[in-house]
Amino acid sequence: MATRETVCRHHRIRMFVLIWGILLSSGASVWGKRHCQLRNFCITLSEADITAEAGLCVVIPCSFTTDKSFTPQHIVWYKCDKSESKCVDSDIIFQTKEKNDVHTQGRVSLLEPDVSQRNCSIFINNLTESDSGGYQLRVIKSETDGFTFSRKTTVTVKGLTQKPSVMIPALTEGQPTTLTCTAPGLCSGSDPKFTWTWRGAGEKDSQITGNITALKTEDLTAVTQRHSSTLTFNPSAEHHNNNVTCEVSFRNNITAEETVTLNVTYLKKPVITGVTTVKDGDDLNLTCSIESFPPSVITWTKHGSIRNLTKETKIILDNNTGTATLTIRNVTVDYSGLYVCKAKHQIPTLSTHAEVNVTFLPRIFSTSGCVVQSEVLTCVCISEGFPLPTIKWPLLDAHTEYSVTTNFPNHAVNLSITVTLKDRNYTTVECISSNDIGEVKENLNVTRKVVEPKDPIHIFFKTFNLPQLIIAFLIGLLVSTSICCLGRKCQRRKQKNSEEIAETLEMISAGEAMQNVGTQDEEAAEGGAVAPPNDDGVPREVEYSNIDFRLLKIKCPNGPEATKETTETEYAEVKRKGERHDDGGQDGEKVEGNEEVEQCMSAEEVEGGQDMALYSNLNEIMGKV
Repeated sequence: MATRETVCRHHRIRMFVLIWGILLSSGASVWGKRHCQLRNFCITLSEADITAEAGLCVVIPCSFTTDKSFTPQHIVWYKCDKSESKCVDSDIIFQTKEKNDVHTQGRVSLLEPDVSQRNCSIFINNLTESDSGGYQLRVIKSETDGFTFSRKTTVTVKGLTQKPSVMIPALTEGQPTTLTCTAPGLCSGSDPKFTWTWRGAGEKDSQITGNITALKTEDLTAVTQRHSSTLTFNPSAEHHNNNVTCEVSFRNNITAEETVTLNVTYLKKPVITGVTTVKDGDDLNLTCSIESFPPSVITWTKHGSIRNLTKETKIILDNNTGTATLTIRNVTVDYSGLYVCKAKHQIPTLSTHAEVNVTFLPRIFSTSGCVVQSEVLTCVCISEGFPLPTIKWPLLDAHTEYSVTTNFPNHAVNLSITVTLKDRNYTTVECISSNDIGEVKENLNVTRKVVEPKDPIHIFFKTFNLPQLIIAFLIGLLVSTSICCLGRKCQRRKQKNSEEIAETLEMISAGEAMQNVGTQDEEAAEGGAVAPPNDDGVPREVEYSNIDFRLLKIKCPNGPEATKETTETEYAEVKRKGERHDDGGQDGEKVEGNEEVEQCMSAEEVEGGQDMALYSNLNEIMGKV
């Protein structure tokens, strides 16, 4: 456990360290040197002058030794002119036997109250220039025994040059902050007075608003104190670059002040200026102004367009004024829309942006016009703009029957009308296009179109497009191929049938043809058989056939002798279907395909050997086949 003596020793060490710090901070020049006189009576004082400033405090370091037989009980300090060799009683400024220092009003105190420690250092507060002079020490053993050291130390007090120290943390708009002002020196004298003032650009000093602590005193030791004042306020952009002054007032009208400049981190909302309504061919100039600290990075962007930065676009940045000017030459409707000015701050939460809509006056295209065809008037009006314009036709006010078609391409409206003219005649038709920005009118010329005969080929190709024509061609080719195949098959079948008929007739007539040539001629002459005339009235050539019914093996379904073969040669007249005999008007037998020609005769006719003439116009039959 540390003894009381050890604790006191440590306390004295800390005290001396603090004293030397005060001396250095107050500007005092101290260099101790020991001076002895009259045996063991020695004193250590500063060789050089001790300098101090008015309103502050000063420490005069001092220590002494005496004979062992001399035990000091009190200490007395004198202050007199430097030129005087010895101070007198009227010059006393401090003595320990007096509880109240009437000479200096309590401004002087002994750093070590225990005189037996032989520490004679004193501390003087609230200095004035009159405190300058030579300081001399006297030690007293008793009322009749004392010793005055001849060695003096000189103190020079000058005007106050030290300033308060103002501590400023990082300032951000909207975040409360505290400024601290500390008075110069570590003096324990009378408390100083603090005053906060601020000055804006072009303004006079005025007291700053906020929560001000008039005085804050911190005791460092029994004789040293730190005095300070704090100011708590909510900084804003208006405080940026303002000067804040902390003034400290000491006794005797001695003041000191310190002025600092506030740097407030802030970012105001961007402001966009410029003409935002343009027409085709104009130049667009937009300026974005941003107040911020530190300066922000400014960028221009456009929503909904691929033409953010093109050859016609130019951006001029001026960081000194915090502006960025966007210039676009020869604008079109594509450059209308929403433009955004972004301010990127080093504190991301402060980054902000501003928007502006660039509008475009309506413009009617030169491709607009009207056409009259077959007493039907068709008008088309195309207009562009931003916001998207609307189109009106005053013509429709005079008509009750009409049709309207509307189309909306990019940034444009395409509106067409169709009206039956009847007895009306127009040379021009007015089109009105308008949006929120303005209105334009245009008289469209009416063109009359003569109806020309329609070319079937042109109509065909106009009606069907290329894919339809290709499909139709393929279908036609397939159908044609199928028809050709069926036709060839039918032709082969007809040819086969005709060959079978010819073969049958040849078989019928082959056996008797040569024998009955004369008979045939005679019968023909006697019977007066005449071939039916052709359609043009010319008699047809009659051809005869000898039919051997034995070869045909024809049976009569009703006769009893149906199975009997005849050996006689009979003649048959073969007629086409639809032809009639002169006497009966009945249809002849039909010869077609590979059917056999049958002729049934009664039994009496067979037995009597009566001949029957059969006529056949073979040329016509073969032609039909």
